[in-house]
Amino acid sequence: MLAASNVFMTFAWYAHLKNLSAKPWWIAALASWGIALFEYLLQVPANRIGFTALSLPQLKIMQEVITLMVFVPFAIFYMDQPVKLDYLWAALCILGAVYFVFRG
Repeated sequence: MLAASNVFMTFAWYAHLKNLSAKPWWIAALASWGIALFEYLLQVPANRIGFTALSLPQLKIMQEVITLMVFVPFAIFYMDQPVKLDYLWAALCILGAVYFVFRG
């Protein structure tokens, strides 16, 4: 559910940069809010379910990892952004965060 909510979130936050760039900002905002509704319909119950098994910091770090797993392909394939080595280093930092939040 968190992965699916992140797909909606990514499109709500960034797809308007490509698809609605010629429109006024408020049209992009309304479209984004419409998409974000579906994100919240998935994200809220997913976090409630996750909170029964994970701590709040674990949920947050897991959310950030999922966000990057969704965002990177979106940025590369949908938004035609180049891949940079710095993204690998950033991913390793996130991996470190996962380690520290989930250890012991």
